[in-house]
Amino acid sequence: MRIIGIDPGLQRTGYGLIEINGSKLRLVEGGIISGGKSSLSLEKRLEYIYKGVQEVLSEYRPEALALEQLFSHYNHPYTAVLMGHARGVICLAAANSKTPVFSYAATKVKNMLTGHGRASKAQIQLSVKSRLKLNVIPEPNDIADALALAICHWENMNPISNEQYSLVKS
Repeated sequence: MRIIGIDPGLQRTGYGLIEINGSKLRLVEGGIISGGKSSLSLEKRLEYIYKGVQEVLSEYRPEALALEQLFSHYNHPYTAVLMGHARGVICLAAANSKTPVFSYAATKVKNMLTGHGRASKAQIQLSVKSRLKLNVIPEPNDIADALALAICHWENMNPISNEQYSLVKS
C-alpha cells in the first residue's frame, strides 16, 4: 500500500510518499511543490500547487492521501483562509485522481509520532527518520511534516502496528 502525506503551503507544499509492506514502512519519494513567488497572483500559485499535486498523484498512484487540517491562530485568521485555498486545490487534485483524502490535526500527528501533541519540528524530523530508518533527517521540514502525516495515517489505520513500534522503541 502507498500513502502520500501532504503539508499544504502557498510557497512550499511538502509531500512524502511511503510504501507499506506488512509492518515495514519504506520511503518512496519526498519533495516540494513550489507555489511560486509571493508576487504572483493567488490564482497562479494555486494553479502551480494543483498541477504539482496532480502530477505526483498521477505518477505514484497512492491509495490514500493524508492532509493536515486547517489551524487558525486567533492573531492570524487570514493565514487559515489562504491555507484553505491550498487545501482546496489539493483535495480537488485528489478527487480527480480518485485518491481518498484523510485529514489530521497537527496535534494528533505530533502525538502519534512523538507521544506529545506539542512536539517541535526537530522532534518530528527525528521520529520520521527513525520510523523510516533513514540515514539523514528529512529536510526541509515541509517534507518531514508530510511524511509524518503519511505515517500517522498508516498508524491510525493499524493501531496494533503502532503498539508494536512502541514496544520495539522502548
